[in-house]
Amino acid sequence: MTPSRAFLLAAGLGTRLKPLTDKVPKCLLPVGGRPMLHWWLRALEKAGVREVLLNTHHHREQVEEFVGKSDHGPRIRLFHEPRLLGSAGTLAANRAFAADGDFWIAYADTLVAADLGGLLRLHELRRPPLTLGLFKAPEPRACGIVELDADGRVLSFEEKPARPRSDLACAGVFLASARFWEAVPGGAGDLGRDVVPRLTGRAYGRLLEGEVIDIGTPQACAEVRTKWAGPELDRLFA
Repeated sequence: MTPSRAFLLAAGLGTRLKPLTDKVPKCLLPVGGRPMLHWWLRALEKAGVREVLLNTHHHREQVEEFVGKSDHGPRIRLFHEPRLLGSAGTLAANRAFAADGDFWIAYADTLVAADLGGLLRLHELRRPPLTLGLFKAPEPRACGIVELDADGRVLSFEEKPARPRSDLACAGVFLASARFWEAVPGGAGDLGRDVVPRLTGRAYGRLLEGEVIDIGTPQACAEVRTKWAGPELDRLFA
């Protein structure tokens, strides 16, 4: 059965994107004339998601206003964090939202205009606790790097390694099953630091077919806005 629920992690401060995020949360930065949240909701709807849990913190009122005006796509449930819990902490605090089946996890600050069907097929075939969407990183030392075996099993995962074992990086989109929760610590924590390393040998990964668009710095954001205008993004997320 196609997973119908997704966590969309969007509460970060966007520190690396300053000054762009001084007055706007990073998830609402415009790309192609639309906030990044718009494109992610399009992608998740296309993947069959009907309900999204979206966490808030920085400039929460702007995110709430955006959600209030959204009249199509998946139903959105807001979860405000007065104190940031970290990506794993957000998941742990909302386990009941997706405790009874497979679900998506996505970071809202990276646009993934790629075919997620292949990731879903691998997840259904192997039935691991976690399946990672991957892309080839031009600068592996700046990313969370994954090493795979010939079957796609995750052999190692390391955040920003000094000596990368591959150029395969996490694209910020995952599929999880009920066994994923066994690796999630209680309280605050980070998905890359505290969860994925616990799942090496059991998780799987797949190179995504399509565009993975990093918007991590003002320079990267400017380049993306130059390359991807509204009509081009509309085609990518159609």
